[in-house]
Amino acid sequence: MTIRLQYGTTAKIFHWAIVALLAVQYPIGWFMPDIHRGMTPGAGMTFHVSIGITVLALTTLRLIWRLTHPVAPESSLPAWQRLSSEAVHWLLYALVLATTISGWLFASFRGWSVSFFYLLHLPMLASDNEAAGRTVDGLHQAMELALLVTIGIHIAAGLLHIFVYRDRVMQRMLPG
Repeated sequence: MTIRLQYGTTAKIFHWAIVALLAVQYPIGWFMPDIHRGMTPGAGMTFHVSIGITVLALTTLRLIWRLTHPVAPESSLPAWQRLSSEAVHWLLYALVLATTISGWLFASFRGWSVSFFYLLHLPMLASDNEAAGRTVDGLHQAMELALLVTIGIHIAAGLLHIFVYRDRVMQRMLPG
């Protein structure tokens, strides 16, 4: 397996597609009305779950791509930056996967019938269980916040490289 020095087009497409979907996903999740037991999820929940499933699929594919097409850490970075960059990237993968799966579990524990963009009925990952639903909902919300904070750290580091260090590290993932 060859270790590359730059991210290829496929990795960049996965990265920026996930960024775009999360930029849509967070506002939908925050602004949709609360759905209580016995209520039928509407368009907001359908789109929220559908985008979440899309993010889950793309993140899984991106992770497989990263494992099979590794990119060497930027050699010009100090060791602490290389290590923290790797740690943040793996944390992002873990949080995206955990957040999307917990959302799907939450819908399952609530007994909701949800579809993928109204085209395909999604299987439930668990049976209707109110207590488990409350627990998973709390975990889902905590992971959403942890993911958002980690994304903020990731963006701040990227901006630091662009505007302060001016070391062109970000060129490895920018489109083009």
